[in-house]
Amino acid sequence: MPVEVVLERLWKNFGDFLIRDITLRVEAGDYFVVLGPSGAGKTLLLQLIAGIYKPDKGRIYFGDRDVTYTPPEKRGVGYLPQTIALFPNMNVYENIAFPLRIRKLPEKEVKERVLEVSESLGIRNLLGRDIRTLSGGEAQRVALARALIARPNVLLLDEPLSSVDPVLRWDLRDFLRRIHREFNITVIHVTHDFTEALSLASRIAVMSKGMVVQVGSPGEIFYKPKSRFVAWFTRTENIFQGEAYPHNEYSVVYLEGKVELIVPGRYSGKVTVTFRPESILVSKKKVETSARNVFKGKVIDYVDEGALILLKINVNDLTFKAYITKSSFKELELRRDSVVFLSLKASEVNVIPC
Repeated sequence: MPVEVVLERLWKNFGDFLIRDITLRVEAGDYFVVLGPSGAGKTLLLQLIAGIYKPDKGRIYFGDRDVTYTPPEKRGVGYLPQTIALFPNMNVYENIAFPLRIRKLPEKEVKERVLEVSESLGIRNLLGRDIRTLSGGEAQRVALARALIARPNVLLLDEPLSSVDPVLRWDLRDFLRRIHREFNITVIHVTHDFTEALSLASRIAVMSKGMVVQVGSPGEIFYKPKSRFVAWFTRTENIFQGEAYPHNEYSVVYLEGKVELIVPGRYSGKVTVTFRPESILVSKKKVETSARNVFKGKVIDYVDEGALILLKINVNDLTFKAYITKSSFKELELRRDSVVFLSLKASEVNVIPC
């Protein structure tokens, strides 16, 4: 059965790095992602939850059990580190069976469980293979099978997709979603990739410099960041300083003294304004729209990002960034110096009081 994981005011001094006052609640059965740049402390936090390190202060609970000082093997966790440490002197079957044999389970039960988990993960045909002959994706599935074989209540994944090629990464995301459903397990997944977090998470915690700086649903993290750092790290792209003046149920923000923007809610004084590039509608002519913010600008550059084109548009000496599809880019016959109109709904704008 999945369990709730609760961290209460965790501190850990690693000498050159400090985990600082982290409080988190991961609901039973959640797919919870810890997101942040390299060096943020994500792996160290995962190792504290796993029991590899003990906190200097604070408590860790799995359900109603205080596991703060419980050894890793007694916590009921499956842990998949970033570096897949499969034993090269054992074949696939023996690698998966290893955690059960350490616990001295009867060999009949070991065999039943290995066959069961390998069938679920689609690797039963690999059981006799030498570890050194596996592809990256196959090795990842074998390591995951070994982490799941003891039927843990919590599965900890440290950058599980970072070592596989981009095409396989999409397949493995689908695979992880299916495993989460089928095994009915609480998952805590660490990554630096915000698109990975968006595609997998039911909730996200963003880390920076050993601290959790925001917790929320994917929509809250990506569309309502609470700091410039979270906005920058999730590629919000449009981040501006401004001065706000309340007006009825809205406010007017003067972005760096150059552009007037209408935003929802009543604000006064200095603010940071963010809005995502996919929230902007681009057209060659001014269109009838319910959007409260319409700007005229000039394309100064564009970046081909595959399925989408990122436009950089000068609006009164501020650079706005907007996504359009490749087909729209061709249909609008856009090029550098093209004059365009931008529409932005007030509800798409996020305001962070300074």
